[in-house]
Amino acid sequence: MPPSPPPILALTQGDPAGIGPEILLRLLEDRPSPQRWRPLLIAERAALEALRQVVPEAPWDRLHFVEAGAVGSLAFDPQRVTVLDPVGRSRSVQFGQPTAADASGALAALTLGMELCRTGRANALVTAPINKEIIARHVDAGFRGHTDYLAQDAGLECYGRDYLMAFLAPNLKVALLSTHLPLRQALDEVRRDKIIAALRCLHQHLPPGGGRIAVAGLNPHAGELGLLGHEDDAEIRPAVAEAQRLGIDAHGPESADALFARALKGEFDWVLALYHDQGLIAVKTASFGSATNWTLGLPYLRTSVDHGTAYGIAGRGVAEVGPLRAVVATTLDLLGAA
Repeated sequence: MPPSPPPILALTQGDPAGIGPEILLRLLEDRPSPQRWRPLLIAERAALEALRQVVPEAPWDRLHFVEAGAVGSLAFDPQRVTVLDPVGRSRSVQFGQPTAADASGALAALTLGMELCRTGRANALVTAPINKEIIARHVDAGFRGHTDYLAQDAGLECYGRDYLMAFLAPNLKVALLSTHLPLRQALDEVRRDKIIAALRCLHQHLPPGGGRIAVAGLNPHAGELGLLGHEDDAEIRPAVAEAQRLGIDAHGPESADALFARALKGEFDWVLALYHDQGLIAVKTASFGSATNWTLGLPYLRTSVDHGTAYGIAGRGVAEVGPLRAVVATTLDLLGAA
């Protein structure tokens, strides 16, 4: 039986004015043997060319630029790196100074990456960081981030909860009940039915045999039996009990002030955090730069780095590729290609 072809990872540029284009180029500097995986860059030629003097070590002679309209006839040459330009026009990119054109380029790259994965031309989508606010201001007023945009495109119900934002760190795995919402709105999402749906979604993605899932408490000390709030007893505890009846190894509500330390020690395999910062503060404190953002529930694999656009250092040649390298390694693990 012939060996399976190496997986194709579609890597999007993120915000062209940020560090996305630079870390993509740096990833190519020390990419493992082409037999292990194939990069398919989705980036504006204008953004990459602006970095020729900044990243001279990149394999410029191996970059093969292709217009987005030629996606249907893509052919991979192991000696070259295919770059799909989602915009296909010359322009000036000012690193650290995002414009409407950068917002359009970022969303165009993401949209093209989604198409490649939907149609099976790529095995996974790896996204560089974007600027949510500038995309919402200039391109799509309803845009709130990669996760919800990808889920909406896939026809998944927002906060149903049939998809989840999750983070894989070396010793900590965290899923979020809600994504990028104002805190007051996120607290309104802490409802029994939504927690049950999130636990079912998370359970479906656990390896055979399942895993121990701890649900974080909302109030200090998980409400202290009603002394410090009633949501933990009224919404979270019944949701956990119902999940247990469904065969899910769920626990909680667990006091959030100690829960993440307990998970780091191996007491739980996953933590379901109830809002963005409750989970992300723990992940980024424990392992900033080495965690992988994984969107659970999509019909294809999508991962991303755990940092932002870093406008302050963009275009200066000092962007660190380590986080993206870690994401690629995790992506290959998830694909079973490591």
